[in-house]
Amino acid sequence: MKQAPLGIYLHIPFCVRKCLYCDFLSAPTDEQTKTEYVEALLAEIRAQAPLYSDYAVKTVFFGGGTPSLLPGKELFRIMECLRQNFSFAPEEEAPEITMEANPGTLTADNLEWYRRAGINRLSIGLQSANDRELKALGRIHTWGEFLNSFRLAREAGFSNINVDLMSALPGQTPQAWMDTLKKTAALEPEHISAYSLIIEEGTPFYTFYGGEKPAAGHPPLPDEETDRLMYSQTKAYLAEAGYGRYEISNYARPGFSCRHNLSYWKRTDYAGFGLGAASLRQNVRWNNTSDMKEYLSGSAAEGFATPVKQAVQTLSAEEQMEEFMFLGLRITEGISLRRFREAFGRTVEEVYAGPVEKLTHEGLLERYSQEKNGVHEEFLKLTDYGIDVSNYALSEFLF
Repeated sequence: MKQAPLGIYLHIPFCVRKCLYCDFLSAPTDEQTKTEYVEALLAEIRAQAPLYSDYAVKTVFFGGGTPSLLPGKELFRIMECLRQNFSFAPEEEAPEITMEANPGTLTADNLEWYRRAGINRLSIGLQSANDRELKALGRIHTWGEFLNSFRLAREAGFSNINVDLMSALPGQTPQAWMDTLKKTAALEPEHISAYSLIIEEGTPFYTFYGGEKPAAGHPPLPDEETDRLMYSQTKAYLAEAGYGRYEISNYARPGFSCRHNLSYWKRTDYAGFGLGAASLRQNVRWNNTSDMKEYLSGSAAEGFATPVKQAVQTLSAEEQMEEFMFLGLRITEGISLRRFREAFGRTVEEVYAGPVEKLTHEGLLERYSQEKNGVHEEFLKLTDYGIDVSNYALSEFLF
């Protein structure tokens, strides 16, 4: 019997220092907590693995926080535990195993351990090539330290590297953003993620920029017109540099799209391990607790056999269809009309006749056909203009 595909996400919630814009579940901590956390993570993996006996792992993603703060030997232990407890896709399919890292936290010794563990993709958080902008964000590194980390990764044999970038930063100009794009592309990473800064509640940036005017001593954010210009620069320049846009904010050289993230957008089941990690299995979604003490206590005898969960939700058919549409349409390929029909027993036109007609009339949505895996398929996708106003377009598919 063919095993269903599975993605695994492991949350490493530690960082050197919290960035000023960050609302992720992460914080600085001591070495003892890190040690206890790894043991709890291993216990959770072993306890939960039986739930996934019918699955084959296709992708693994170490996110954070800063996973590269853990010693390489600990990452190796975690991967060994996964291999002992899960069925992995055959070697010829080469499962994608990604680890996020921050510049300044990578060493030659640890990179060698990552390679030995089977990690074959790095995602390095640069954000900006401008040291002034990095300081304004509260980042712990400089452009020079990023260059050194990127060089060490290449020397260690990593041939699949993503670089995260962020535009619309305080005081940033279109010229400065282009400088970051050009310097990054010149290094020829295989993948570039380019996001616009979002001011999140509960962060220092929300205190600085949540009002009508920036707080005293803080440069203003680019206005909406400038933000849109940077967005247009990103599309045009990265296309010219050989990076194909395959999702709203993600660009890759041929063959290097992030398979793990694509599995989210295509609603493949995934298992989340660690503090606050989310899981989706057979249309049931849950999150682990976000309380560190509660999570660490789960490694006791019975703990992770029935893990502490938050917001357990069985998705209704309507919710599943919503996710199919607003996640799938983030991808430039769009959604397969055949897959929708097979999943829900109804056609897209039957369920979403109004939104499809409206968005098509407005030039935001289009239907097309292509040969995929030897089969002729019909797809629905956002147009270039539709992607530009994706928040509006995608909201039309919410019941």
